[in-house]
Amino acid sequence: MNPSASTPTLEATLDLTVDAQRAGKTLLYPTDTIWGIGCDARRADAVERLYAIKERDHSKSMLILCAPEQVECGEWRVGSEAWGIESGERPTTFILPSSVWRALLKVPVADNLCAADGSLGIRIPRHAFCQEVIRRLGAPLVSTSANLSGRPSPRCYADIEEALRRRVDFCVPPLPPLLSEETRGSRIVRLNTDGSATLLRD
Repeated sequence: MNPSASTPTLEATLDLTVDAQRAGKTLLYPTDTIWGIGCDARRADAVERLYAIKERDHSKSMLILCAPEQVECGEWRVGSEAWGIESGERPTTFILPSSVWRALLKVPVADNLCAADGSLGIRIPRHAFCQEVIRRLGAPLVSTSANLSGRPSPRCYADIEEALRRRVDFCVPPLPPLLSEETRGSRIVRLNTDGSATLLRD
């Protein structure tokens, strides 16, 4: 889909985005932080295409965006306050060990999303479009910054390289209601197996 062509309505954009994900396509889309590329997190084939699109080494795992209802409250309390979705804080991605995220996540995800140690990055986005796509799809979305590996992350849609736009199957148009004011990637916090937390990026 070419954003320069006739721009669809917000509802039509939602329908087109969800249909593309159900078909296993890769996606360029706005998030609660910077623009990202992604796919249905259940589709290992689409995840592999994301690695190829970004020219990214498999040792650098990608995160998933979930709707609140797709995670359970367990021994590690995962309420809206813990996830930071109501506090107004900077969007935060949690890197969770395998024993934690497998107990929390209500839906399956592709095995090739995990890091070598079995951990997985999860964020609940404060972004209405993302959450609605995730809910309609019934699965998390993979999210990784919309740049080729080693290149700067885009601060806005105009910063996204044309080469990358051409590689993805479907581009969400930069409609004003979809755009985030955030121009940085998320804060990243790793939850350690002993229950402590480590700030990896602020």
